[in-house]
Amino acid sequence: MNGYSFDEAKSFLVGNFKQQAPNAPATISNTFQELLKDKVARQSRLIFTDRDADLEFHGSIDNYVVAAVAPQPNEQTSFNRLSIYVKVDYTNRLDEKDNFSKTFSHFADFPTDQNLLQVQDELIVIIFNQILEDVFNQAFNNW
Repeated sequence: MNGYSFDEAKSFLVGNFKQQAPNAPATISNTFQELLKDKVARQSRLIFTDRDADLEFHGSIDNYVVAAVAPQPNEQTSFNRLSIYVKVDYTNRLDEKDNFSKTFSHFADFPTDQNLLQVQDELIVIIFNQILEDVFNQAFNNW
């Protein structure tokens, strides 16, 4: 059990997520930050603030990988997989034993006959939604 009441946590901050993956879209960090802000605001009673928050999220987009998956006998692939790795540093100023630094990842597949640029934005949102669910559960698993 935590040493504080959950009623004590009132605010959260989503700080910068550095773009460390050289082949990722330039806006990917901002996309993740905004989706994280929206998720915490919608699914908790916490209020977003830009400083002195009870709970803080920071981190980086560490990897953005496209790989061929499921080779066929003629050595063509049946689909490609986009995988994204996000490192999250979570600080709970009310109970430091809840703090964590962890990398979360997820992937989405797309057909080989589709160009990544055609489906990239949609895949990023799909992948981030799963990563955000994992981050949210890790941060608020005691709630």
